[in-house]
Amino acid sequence: MPRYIVLLNWTAQGIKNVKDTVKRAKSFENAIEKAGGKSLGFYYTIGRYDMVAMVEAPNDEAIASVLYSTGSLGNVRTETLKAFSTDEAANIIEKLS
Repeated sequence: MPRYIVLLNWTAQGIKNVKDTVKRAKSFENAIEKAGGKSLGFYYTIGRYDMVAMVEAPNDEAIASVLYSTGSLGNVRTETLKAFSTDEAANIIEKLS
């Protein structure tokens, strides 16, 4: 199943309601599972991003749907990276001409 790294930043609304953030994170993880995926970890961070999530989803459309829904709530903005394991990267590199 494809893996994604989701980088999240609070909006003004999200930080204003920071006391609800853990509940919102659990809701995000539940939405991933409902879309057929799996949360591999959710972390609060210090630096450029406020949170980082590692997730699996059945396909790009499934993760996009969850991210659009999450973003529409107005608490976070996301940036998403599709992630490849070392073995997957090796297979891709082997096919280079």
